[in-house]
Amino acid sequence: MKYVGAHVSAAGGVENAPLNAAKLDANAFAFFTKNQRQWNAKPLTEASISAFKANCKAHGFKPEQILPHDSYLINLGHPETEPLEKSRAAFIDELQRCEQLGLVYLNFHPGSHLRKISEDDCIAKIAESINIALQQTTGVTAVIENTAGQGSNMGYRFEHLASIIEQVDDKNRVGVCLDTCHAFAAGYDLRTTESCEAVFNEFSHVVGFDYLCGMHLNDSKGDFDSRLDRHHSLGQGHIGLDLFKFIMGDERFDEIPLVLETIDETIWQDEIQMLRQFSLAS
Repeated sequence: MKYVGAHVSAAGGVENAPLNAAKLDANAFAFFTKNQRQWNAKPLTEASISAFKANCKAHGFKPEQILPHDSYLINLGHPETEPLEKSRAAFIDELQRCEQLGLVYLNFHPGSHLRKISEDDCIAKIAESINIALQQTTGVTAVIENTAGQGSNMGYRFEHLASIIEQVDDKNRVGVCLDTCHAFAAGYDLRTTESCEAVFNEFSHVVGFDYLCGMHLNDSKGDFDSRLDRHHSLGQGHIGLDLFKFIMGDERFDEIPLVLETIDETIWQDEIQMLRQFSLAS
């Protein structure tokens, strides 16, 4: 089965996220467990935790259908000690919030070297950060998101993801989320059925589908290999619809959250229904 949804608002409390997803007729969703642009947040209350779990149960959302995202401020590969420690503490807090909510994934951007250390050293710091965080938490998988390769961001090549995973001690608690816009912007051609087959075969060889825990389904405002992280509505960008037809027709993408982060939330429900039609037509 395909789990399809969108990154929904948790304004007013995390318990509202599953309600907002249900309004879209989604059977998957993503959300932020706290304000993604602030370092500190109040702890989750028992009332919010209970309401979140109850709302998920009421609308049929199992933990495997939910892909929470951490704060954009966190940089697990930061070259400087103090910001790195701050990022690691915030990442552990995010994992603990997922634990409290009974979730099994935490999606995050791997980190940036800020042109102060080498890519290899940055990857080692990211892996070390993951190891530290996993040692202090239980039950939640750290899900690395590929990036578009903007600035000094790591994770824009499949080899980066594989190298991070290789250096993580607990392979059972690390995974990958593939963002289609990011991959396209980073130089993976996803415009035709044939090119999609080649890209995902490469992913299978370099990383492995066993590590794929979720996807962000986005078209791209930026052109191929542009390194621009600019999402677009499905079929309205430079990627087109063949990619999304491919994903919805391929069993390798079953049973993981397929989450829209497209730019017009007023058509999310339409996009979800379109994706389901692709699945039925395959």
